[in-house]
Amino acid sequence: MKGSEDFESMNFIIFLHQWRKPLFIISILAFIVSIIFSSPFFITPKFESTVIMFPTSTNSISKALLGKNVGDKQDILQFGEDEQAEQMLQILSSNKIQDRVIEKYNLMEHYKIDKNSKYKNTKLYKAYENNVTFRRTEYMAVQITVLDRDPVIAAAMANDIAELMDSTKNLMQKERAVRAFRIVENEYLKLKAEIQQKEDSLTKLRELGVHDYESQVEMINQQLAIELAKGNRSGVKALEDKLEILAEYGGPYVSLRDALEHEKKQLSEIKAKYEEAKIDASEVLPQKFIVNSAYVAEKKSYPIRWIIVLISTLSAFILGVIVLAVLDSLSRYNKKKSLRSI
Repeated sequence: MKGSEDFESMNFIIFLHQWRKPLFIISILAFIVSIIFSSPFFITPKFESTVIMFPTSTNSISKALLGKNVGDKQDILQFGEDEQAEQMLQILSSNKIQDRVIEKYNLMEHYKIDKNSKYKNTKLYKAYENNVTFRRTEYMAVQITVLDRDPVIAAAMANDIAELMDSTKNLMQKERAVRAFRIVENEYLKLKAEIQQKEDSLTKLRELGVHDYESQVEMINQQLAIELAKGNRSGVKALEDKLEILAEYGGPYVSLRDALEHEKKQLSEIKAKYEEAKIDASEVLPQKFIVNSAYVAEKKSYPIRWIIVLISTLSAFILGVIVLAVLDSLSRYNKKKSLRSI
């Protein structure tokens, strides 16, 4: 077997030596052609800018800053994990950010897409996806990469996309937070109005002489017994008139007082939720930690000419070997066939 392998290797070396000139010409031609076609005349060079950022772990500002329970509180300085990174990637890929970037930088014209083309939008979004990419790094950060023939635009787009992630997520959350705030606000104001109405009713009852039903009844009954013992009819009559007022308005007074006490406890709880919802609806916090901002690249990142030239030259050489080997085999086969016929 070893001898056979050595023989085959020698045959291959002899084959290469036999066809060295055609292979050399093919390789040189491929080398020259690849240099020409990888030049800026045929492939537009592109510059790369990247932004690296970590997502935050908090969503609700009120819970992070004002949460009463320990479980409700979150560290606003803590970096996000897998879930937050996936959410960030999804938002970055959304058409809300995509459309705003396309509009701001007029990418239809910048990417030289014919506005009269039937599939202009398809071509535009395809070009955007080819030049703007997002990925999660091994450290759970998110990387934004922008390629463009203009290094200034590449850096500006990358930084703008990072900022748009903030505003887009805040807008999505604020829309929900505002609705939640309106619900809590309505309940809070409704309960506050009901309490005010009950307090007004109690004020009216106090004007009639009902201040503290239980203690008043007890004191009047004690005083009534004293006046009866003295035989003071006028005093007894005055006390009986007061008891009649208490008998008529005492029940409503007690009901209003107890209901008011219960509703004030509810108001205190709803007010805390109202304040939290108000903060979530009106305030915003950054949704990311920027590690690296994009800067204007000084060297192009695409295409990498030496790789193109190397791969093209090697591919042409290997293809030349295969084609010449096939031609050589066919030539040998035809010679053998001719000899057999003789």
